[in-house]
Amino acid sequence: MNMTMTPLCSMLATSGWPFVSQFGAAMALGLAAFGSAVGIGMAGRAAAGAWAKEAKAGQTLRFTYIILLGLPLSQTLYGFIVMNKLGDVMTTNPALAVTNVGMMLSVGLATGIAEMLSAWMQGLIGAAGIRAMSDGEGKGFAFIIIAMGIVETVGIFAMVFLLGLITKAEAVAEPAGEAVSMLYSNVTALLC
Repeated sequence: MNMTMTPLCSMLATSGWPFVSQFGAAMALGLAAFGSAVGIGMAGRAAAGAWAKEAKAGQTLRFTYIILLGLPLSQTLYGFIVMNKLGDVMTTNPALAVTNVGMMLSVGLATGIAEMLSAWMQGLIGAAGIRAMSDGEGKGFAFIIIAMGIVETVGIFAMVFLLGLITKAEAVAEPAGEAVSMLYSNVTALLC
């Protein structure tokens, strides 16, 4: 039987299943950075409007807006930490990255999505806070920081809990040897 290889089958035949784990690791950082960029963009837009309003009124421009618009950046760091941990697992224990490919992909995607949404929502709160401070003559900064901190906590929890899942998988991993080679061959044959 002469079958034409699809791009997925070709990739699996040449690179194997580690690619799926690597994709998960990349998504941890990529989605987190996307969320940070969106959150910073929303808060930055609100800050620019508030500064324009204050400048027009002859008021001193508030530096506190910079703090509020910069807070969504931390989720990129959390995604980077998880990506590096996944990368360490793939380097030090490649068999684990293959036998637990679903876990590796899921951890990367779950981290990326959690951090993306945390940063995005933090940007929304920051933008609303900047508008509130501008209209309220600078009042309410502490409350806005607290609200943004609560959303930040979601991102921290996601990172910590998902790092724990990776650590647990490492602790119970056993060398796979021939089983990994058979897994590569069998799954690739099924898909192709």
